[in-house]
Amino acid sequence: MSFPDTAMVLAAGFGKRLRPLTQETPKPLVKVANRALIDWVLDRLVEGGVRRAVVNTHWLGERIVEHLSHRSAPEIVYSHEEEILETGGGIKKALPLLGTGRFFAVNAKILWLDGKTNALHRLAAAWDDARMDALLLLQPTATAVGYDGQGDFALDPQGVIRRRREWEVSPFLYSGIQLLHPRLFDNSPDGFFSLNLLYDRAIEAGRLYGLRHDGEWYHVSTPRQLTEVEERLAEVGFRR
Repeated sequence: MSFPDTAMVLAAGFGKRLRPLTQETPKPLVKVANRALIDWVLDRLVEGGVRRAVVNTHWLGERIVEHLSHRSAPEIVYSHEEEILETGGGIKKALPLLGTGRFFAVNAKILWLDGKTNALHRLAAAWDDARMDALLLLQPTATAVGYDGQGDFALDPQGVIRRRREWEVSPFLYSGIQLLHPRLFDNSPDGFFSLNLLYDRAIEAGRLYGLRHDGEWYHVSTPRQLTEVEERLAEVGFRR
């Protein structure tokens, strides 16, 4: 199976938790270590072999388009949302731009360091088309930087995912990096909806899988998390 060289970059959110920084700046353009979040993400995608990125926009979308006009790679196509569509609705709207095969989808609010092997390459290598509609890169909850939640999933030795139970602190959280097949969206609703709806449906069908991330992972949703992430990046000497 050929390597998936197309990615969806989710960049349409309001970034409300990061205010006041996002009052007049779209969240993907907030700088971490003097570089916009979306540039960190696109740089990592290019390093992983992605040649084409579909970027969805809504809040201050014209600022994102202007900012990215100076990039030479990857090729960028835009999917503008007149009304915000959330993660599921946003990707469904962009499906005609993403092609008929599997594609990466990445949130524009994260940074990651690869382990021994490029994380995108690991996802592509772990994909089993006969069993999977979605493969999520999962970060160990205990080592996530800029994260203070209770995790999202448990993962069995075969990579099968189950949701965190209400009373649990789960060992893994969804990293915001995933490999999806368009069939995941078959018979999905139109308009605004979360990918969680499709995850739950895929869990029930036994077609949602996870892969443990073996590098570092950084999450930026609040000013405090931004400070925490920048401090950690300085400690590890982060290089894009």
